[in-house]
Amino acid sequence: MRHFLLYAVIRLGLWAVIWWALTLLGVGVALAGVLAALIAMLISILFLERLRNAAAMRWKAADERRAERRGADVDEDAEYEDALLDSEAEHDAAGSGAAGDSAADDSAADDGEQPAAGPARLPDVEEPGQGLPGPDGPGQVRRSDR
Repeated sequence: MRHFLLYAVIRLGLWAVIWWALTLLGVGVALAGVLAALIAMLISILFLERLRNAAAMRWKAADERRAERRGADVDEDAEYEDALLDSEAEHDAAGSGAAGDSAADDSAADDGEQPAAGPARLPDVEEPGQGLPGPDGPGQVRRSDR
């Protein structure tokens, strides 16, 4: 922390000195502030590299120590979801063994879900000659000319 504080104070002091010098030269106050920030940044990049690297290395080492103390991040929700998906996969694998589709349909009915419609569950289609069911019953034909 000491390296970072020293680096920050030196940069701030450098900015203040440059800003003061630019305002004495007759540059506007706002323009002098912007120019002083740019010049101070360039000078600190060129000449304060060792101090900046020391501050960065101290921060990196402290961050690594905190990460080691904290340990691995564990997402309990993800573990629960993985366990749920694994149990569903085992349930599906056990149901699709010897019993086939009927076991899958029974398991879906046990869960309260409607099983998917397969070819065996499609409704019967009436013959083209019979017509559509009318208002009087299934044998009646609807006609628009009535």
